[in-house]
Amino acid sequence: MIPPAPASRATRRETPLPRLGASVARARADVRAGAFAALLRTAAALAVAALAAPSGAAPSIGGCPVFSPDSVWNARVDRLPVHPQSAAWVATIGGTKPLHPDFGTVYAGAPNGIPYVVVPAGAPGVAVSFEYADESDPGPYPIPTDPPIEGGPAATGDRHVLIVESGRCRLYELYAAYRNKDGSWRAGSGAIFDLGSNALRPSSWTSADAAGLPVLPGLARFDEAAAGEIAHALRFTAPRTRGEFTWPARHEASSLSGIEYPPMGQRFRLKAGVDIARFPASVRPILRALQRFGMMLADNGSSWYLSGAPDPRWSDDELHALRQITGADFEAVDVSSLTVDPDSGATRAPPPPDGRAAVEFHRAAVDHYFVSSDPVEIAALDAGFFAGWSRTGMSFRVQPAGDRSGDARSPVCRFYGRPEAGLDSHFYSASPAECQAVIDRYGADWQLESPEVFVVGLPDTATGACPAGSVPVHRMFNARRDANHRYVTSAAIRDRMVGVGWIAEGYGPDAVAMCSPAFP
Repeated sequence: MIPPAPASRATRRETPLPRLGASVARARADVRAGAFAALLRTAAALAVAALAAPSGAAPSIGGCPVFSPDSVWNARVDRLPVHPQSAAWVATIGGTKPLHPDFGTVYAGAPNGIPYVVVPAGAPGVAVSFEYADESDPGPYPIPTDPPIEGGPAATGDRHVLIVESGRCRLYELYAAYRNKDGSWRAGSGAIFDLGSNALRPSSWTSADAAGLPVLPGLARFDEAAAGEIAHALRFTAPRTRGEFTWPARHEASSLSGIEYPPMGQRFRLKAGVDIARFPASVRPILRALQRFGMMLADNGSSWYLSGAPDPRWSDDELHALRQITGADFEAVDVSSLTVDPDSGATRAPPPPDGRAAVEFHRAAVDHYFVSSDPVEIAALDAGFFAGWSRTGMSFRVQPAGDRSGDARSPVCRFYGRPEAGLDSHFYSASPAECQAVIDRYGADWQLESPEVFVVGLPDTATGACPAGSVPVHRMFNARRDANHRYVTSAAIRDRMVGVGWIAEGYGPDAVAMCSPAFP
């Protein structure tokens, strides 16, 4: 039996609260009886489509995709978990500071924002010398005769020059760019990106941006907003950052080390509860993008300064309405589950929506976690039939009940703590002995909902090692009277939760409770 035995906690009582528990058990019975089956099947289809499909075709400029549909720039983050440091980082940037659109029509006599230009394939290249040559791509750069420069030709600020070469689909970006008398150029730094590739810059390298990321994909563009959707993350600045960077960023620009300072590349999103319907229609696509795709911390600058491309068609007055949003309306996002390779901007595909993924949900009001692989149950949760539950973005692969293929041969039992016994929580085990022990000793309080909700592998009981090709699943107990458990594949999440008082349960030194078949 997995130590410490969950049966020893099964007699604990909790104050009855409105949770998933009995409502799900009853709803599943109703659904199976057909009361809501058609509705939930529709909800399941919609939820699957929203989560499993990419956000759509990648944004494009000059006939070129702005990176692939699975790029981190184009990945939705609205259902990923909140980062544990979110509150501290928001406070550091400024909880009462307004969101500032650092773009629009004209400011101080120059186009307001970061401009870009499209040149034809094969446009002649120009030599560029760099202040930070060891971290810059040497070029040449196809700079036209009179390129748009951030702030205008006489500007003394960042002076970004962004160039998309159509046909070849290359992005050329310069920071602090100036033309020399002989027609060549000099710049602080420069970077060249293949818009069809997810490759990131070498670790610790800058770009034309402090975070070592491209600038162009993070700009709000008028054409996208006018079409009704900005389907990518945006770019913003903060006055103080930590001397570290987090994926997908490649560079830091600070001497500060306190954990209260956010690292370069950190993703933030507008909270789902912010009502964007009260804003002018022209800026709602910006706010919707901030809720769905979020924004990346890309440079040091003023608090919550959001980047965009200048365009005479913007309404500066309507953009000004964005200042009603404050830092307190944002939260930092944990995007670690999206990472496929730390040196790539590609994101992990969502688990297959066919009963082969145990999807995790969280109810913040009581800090409870719950997993399900049942598409109907998942659809009910996604559709809001059980108030307060939302996806965390975490999941692990399973085999459907009855499937004993490969090394996933251990059925997972599921128990429900009866409300009349003062319990309202679920418990899962891949150990047949543990399942039987709960039935024998605590069956009066813990109802066996199913002896086999899905199938996984069982780790080595001495070492906790999983079979080759499978992924360890860690089980944590919250060490409270409400006896909730969480099941995740992330060792970092396990360690983080242990650090705040949860108890790791499982076999071996890494506390492995079951083994999930690896994602393909």
